[in-house]
Order: sequence, then structure tokens, then C-alpha cells
Amino acid sequence: MTQITCSALLFDLDGVLVDSTPAVIRVWTRWALKHGFDPDDVGRRAHGRPSVATIREYLPHGDHEAENREVENGEVEDLEGVVPLPGARELLGALPSDRWTIVTSCTRRLAEVRLRAAGLPIPQHLVTCDDVKNGKPDPEPYLKGASFLGVSEKDCVVVEDAPAGIRAGKTAGARVIACRTTTPESELRIAGANWMVDNCKSISVAELDASGKLRIALTT
Repeated sequence: MTQITCSALLFDLDGVLVDSTPAVIRVWTRWALKHGFDPDDVGRRAHGRPSVATIREYLPHGDHEAENREVENGEVEDLEGVVPLPGARELLGALPSDRWTIVTSCTRRLAEVRLRAAGLPIPQHLVTCDDVKNGKPDPEPYLKGASFLGVSEKDCVVVEDAPAGIRAGKTAGARVIACRTTTPESELRIAGANWMVDNCKSISVAELDASGKLRIALTT
């Protein structure tokens, strides 16, 4: 059992709190085949990043806004198999509402749709790609998440599943817990994760200490 003390937790959404992988694969596969790209390669590049960043890479001269709307609409409409990951509901329910938020690469519209489909709470200070100029792996999303909660990014713990998100959290100055839900452990280590767990079921809130900080217990 590992114990961590911090002021707040910053969660990625897909692959950490919500399992949306089947829907994501379906949507990106259709998009890739439509444009003649390898679906597996597109899926790997899209993971953990704003969708428009992937679109720009593959279609540098395309209509990025139109393509991004197509992808987003496909993901909003495809909610089959979108469910909470193990331990997500219990962990969020155990945290004070002002001590956590979600920092995701998807749009606000898509994030809220997936949270409702999974039956998870929508935090007051949700950070999406609509709120930043530079998405993961840039640190801006996690810096904004810490700022919204009024805490130092160095006193936050990020919970991630993708190398791009891990790098964003580490560059922001936070410590990072990586979930082994979507990415090989070797890639999580290379990205710089401080700790690794199977999923949110391995993370529990021990208590608030005398200074008001969270004490988090990990089963690694």
C-alpha cells in the first residue's frame, strides 16, 4: 500500500473514469477508412489528444473544423458500451467536491454526454479542449485544472491512462498515477508516470489530514 498526500486530484476522462474505447474505435475507424488511412495507426495517434490535432496531422490541407465536427458528432451519437470504469463512481463520491476535477481532451459537449451516459457527476470546473489553446501533451490543460481549483499544480496528483496526458501532467509539475486500462505499462513508464494502478478501484481516499490535505492510498 502506497500513501500520497496532495491538495487535489485531476482526472483524465476516457480510459480513467469512463470506458469509451469501443465507441472511439468505431468512430475513428470509419473516419480513417473514409480517407484511406490505417485505422490502427489513426487510433493510436488520436488517443489522449484533442481530435482536431489528429485531423490536422492526417489532413494538413483539409477543412479541420468540418472534419472535427464529423468526428465529434459520431462520438456524441455512439454511446453503446460507454460505462464507468471500476472504482470511478466510488472514488469520486469519496472526494470533497472542491478537491477534484476532470481534465479531458474531448469537447465539453462530448465530455458531458459521456459522463451522463456513465452516470458520473459533472464537476463544476470541468476542463476540456474548448478551454485551452494547447491540448495534451502540452501542460496547459492541467495547469488550468489546478488553477480552477485554486491549488498549486505541484500539489496536485493527475490520474491518466495515455502517454500524452502523463507528459502533460508531469510537465505541469504534478505527480501522475497511470491506469493500466488502455496503454502498455512500458509506455506508461517511458512517459514518466510516478505510480501505476490497474484502475480507480486501486485508489482510495484515506482521510483529510490535520492541514486539510487529502491522503490517498494506492494498491499498486
